[in-house]
Amino acid sequence: MIDGHGDDGFRYGNIRLDFSSNVYAQFSHDELLSWLVGRLGDIGHYPEPAPRELEAVLAAQMGVQPDEVVVTNGATEAIYLTALAMRRSRTAILVPTFAEYADACRLHEHRVTFIRSLDDIPEGTDMVWMCNPNNPTGTVLPREKLLDCVARHSDILFVVDASYAPFTFESLPSPAEACRLPNVVMIHSMTKEFAIPGLRLGYLTACQRLMELIGLGRMPWSVNSVAQEAGLWLTAHREKYLVPLDELIHERRRVAQALEALGVCDALPSDTHILLCRLHQGTAAALKDYLARQHGILIRDASNFEGLDQRYFRIAVQSQAANDELIACIREWHF
Repeated sequence: MIDGHGDDGFRYGNIRLDFSSNVYAQFSHDELLSWLVGRLGDIGHYPEPAPRELEAVLAAQMGVQPDEVVVTNGATEAIYLTALAMRRSRTAILVPTFAEYADACRLHEHRVTFIRSLDDIPEGTDMVWMCNPNNPTGTVLPREKLLDCVARHSDILFVVDASYAPFTFESLPSPAEACRLPNVVMIHSMTKEFAIPGLRLGYLTACQRLMELIGLGRMPWSVNSVAQEAGLWLTAHREKYLVPLDELIHERRRVAQALEALGVCDALPSDTHILLCRLHQGTAAALKDYLARQHGILIRDASNFEGLDQRYFRIAVQSQAANDELIACIREWHF
């Protein structure tokens, strides 16, 4: 893992507003927590070695077969299992993006190259990794373009991290579509969908052949009993966790316009609640340190994403009041 990820408020200790994490922070978990209290006795017993019950529930909801789903200890385990299954591959990663893809691939001896476009896939590539919608840009690769590329490169395995799918109105390939394709693996994050980063729940969807291959590397009991029970409750209560997308997209547009009006930065195009900005002057590290120490506000210094430099920072918009406070504090830093 790279040093300097989001949600690193522990470095400061006084954070009131966290814009650095892409997790939506406004959900209430009170009902989930109350229900889990009654399940804590399960910690005295081993969970299912593989979370088959949760996999079957997810499969039914997505319209795929249970053997086309693998539940993991967060999307991060899904990333590392996929890299392990394709050990020593010639791998291209569409950047800028989440650094864990490259870390997992290097751990398993892939030959990694970075590309800026699907038009730049090097000859001889075995697999391509992408985040769609992307972190840190918030942009979406159009569904038609992605599926066309997959069809034209039938000899390449495409790994599509769809962790931020709940945060866009743009059309995306569905898990059912991915399972019908022999060369696509999709990664999903219950962490992002339900705002439960501490529980570590993710899953993979792909055709049975690919799931069997990836599943060979899965450790038994990697998903603990509390996480499995939480996953079952959450999937049964999805209606309580619907992201207010209209509000978030409106706020992202408003915040982008306000920041650009300050003359402090360029706000890059986005299709989600994520906003990547490029400072005109100064560094993202200096802005982050000022906001954290002087105002208890945390942003993401994005300079350690492949392809970005020290001018870039990333935020995930919050409530209107919180966003207004962020804008005011950046104005104070700038002037």
